[in-house]
Amino acid sequence: MRLYGRMVADGEWRDYAIDHMKDRAVFSVFRRASEMPLYRIEKNPKFTRRQGAYSVVAAGGVVLKRGHDLTQVIKVLEKKRHLRVVGG
Repeated sequence: MRLYGRMVADGEWRDYAIDHMKDRAVFSVFRRASEMPLYRIEKNPKFTRRQGAYSVVAAGGVVLKRGHDLTQVIKVLEKKRHLRVVGG
């Protein structure tokens, strides 16, 4: 939630949703509530022993990072935060 708070304060994220499905839990973040989520942070116990239960998935469905430790997995979003286009 700390990362979410910083991204909201920066104006990059505006809304979120939490979904509890039969096989996983998903925290989605949105730029606007009417859009598709920018990122989904998923916990899927099916992958716990292999790749790790946690994953960050981009809007297009690409898995950006997967692992056993949520703190390490969401660091991929911290790196994205520092990459900004500066217009001249």
